[in-house]
Amino acid sequence: MAETIELPILKVLVTGANGQLGSELRLLAPYYPTLQFLFTDFEELDITNTVSVDRFCTQFNPDFIINCAAYTAVDKAESDEPNAYKLNAEAPSILAESAKKIDAKLIHISTDYVFDGKAFEPYTEVFPTHPNSIYGKTKLVGEQFVLESEVGMVVRTAWLYSIYGKNFAKTIAQKGKDSSSLRVVFDQVGSPTWANDLAKALVDIVLMGKKGFVPEVFHYSNEGVCSWFDFAHEIVKFYGHDCKIFPILTSEYPTPAKRPPYSVLNKAKIKSVYGVEIPHWRESLINCLKLLTI
Repeated sequence: MAETIELPILKVLVTGANGQLGSELRLLAPYYPTLQFLFTDFEELDITNTVSVDRFCTQFNPDFIINCAAYTAVDKAESDEPNAYKLNAEAPSILAESAKKIDAKLIHISTDYVFDGKAFEPYTEVFPTHPNSIYGKTKLVGEQFVLESEVGMVVRTAWLYSIYGKNFAKTIAQKGKDSSSLRVVFDQVGSPTWANDLAKALVDIVLMGKKGFVPEVFHYSNEGVCSWFDFAHEIVKFYGHDCKIFPILTSEYPTPAKRPPYSVLNKAKIKSVYGVEIPHWRESLINCLKLLTI
């Protein structure tokens, strides 16, 4: 009789589980029987409270923590720096210290906003950071705290969208249906990232176990490059909406927070270290929009 080998179960604590990325991880969870997920949001766990985090981590004793929580209201952060700092900088530090106490590993999600967007080639992980917004500055401090702990990995992403939450793809899909025309900036370029693809990449990293964990910075976004105008055009075209998309300059659409004009991330490192396969943004966009009801 063949011997049955039971694979070890890895416990994974997910914070910010009601957001785009957390929701996609929740969707994937049933397909990974060797991973025991615990999904939390503010109602279950206040990650800005050291005592609460320590108690929670001691009780659940996760092998991995994936921090999807963040203060993502980019424009609001300009006038609400204390709260942005609390969630984007202090909370990751608290999670990292708790992870260290229980010998867990932390995967912290960060952003392209840590760069100023003035580059002319895809940003590598070692490119000097220079955020131009409160959001970017607080996220950068959070990164530094996580890396200093030596138990945390930082995964930067950009232009995240999903069928969940509030995001550009959902907004354009709805406005394209309801409007005869839309004006969208064409002088900001980047790589749209389907949160489902990023979620799968994070699970792949977890499945490598603690021995395969590298506490450094990694970049992940979908392959290819486009402007917000191009992105919007593809969304409207998919649905066949009778809506014209007109390109405008960033200066014609002023916002409180300055956006990076160039947000393309170099993904060579995460592909090399973890063997992650990354789909093209158009392919992933179509797969996402097929699931979106408007």
